[in-house]
Amino acid sequence: PKDVMGHNVVILKGGVDVTAFANAAQTAAKDGYIPKDKTDQILAHTNLIGGGESATIEFVAPEPGTYKYICTYSGHWYMMQGEMVVKAKA
Repeated sequence: PKDVMGHNVVILKGGVDVTAFANAAQTAAKDGYIPKDKTDQILAHTNLIGGGESATIEFVAPEPGTYKYICTYSGHWYMMQGEMVVKAKA
């Protein structure tokens, strides 16, 4: 279940300090590990889900660039992170 081993995907805006955001997320368990005071740093995110569940998000891609994404569930972001690359339309 998600309260034991949850996962989400949080796509951050460019220039966001990933470590600072992730540290703030650790204190936001009651809000699904999405820190309310940092929502302006998020492009899009899923809700927290558990085993056997799925989540879908739709959003308009931002300007071309590289955007970090992480799982904000407690302690996950160290290993569960990556980059979303948005390229200019050819």
